[in-house]
Amino acid sequence: MNRALDSGPFFHGTTAELRVGDLFTAGRPSNYRPEVVMNHVYFTALRDGAGLAAELAVELAHGHGSPHVYEVEPTGTFENDPNVTDQKFPGNPTRSYRSSEPLRVIGEVHDWTRLSPEALQAWRDRLAALAADEQAQIIN
Repeated sequence: MNRALDSGPFFHGTTAELRVGDLFTAGRPSNYRPEVVMNHVYFTALRDGAGLAAELAVELAHGHGSPHVYEVEPTGTFENDPNVTDQKFPGNPTRSYRSSEPLRVIGEVHDWTRLSPEALQAWRDRLAALAADEQAQIIN
């Protein structure tokens, strides 16, 4: 049983080029901290939230790759993302979730809102500050 109250649709942002039916799985390096192997796959019910994640993934790859947003389907149970819900935004207004089980790609979506140049620069500055602070974390 899912411990989240959202029924989707759900989205995942990445630099990976995938096809319908492909799976996102746990056990891979984090886009945000490559030295960390992820125990979960993260996703959101907000299309633009996934777009933000995709654009940040490109920035963290030093501009390599293109941002992609996929509609995904959880293949098993999932829960509210405690990194966001419990620590930053009680009630989960970001509609962020995680699962230790794979997410299946339903299709790529293209109608998400890109960051403005100013917003993208603000994120670059924030990411640079986080990279300079070895104690900082974006996501666990």
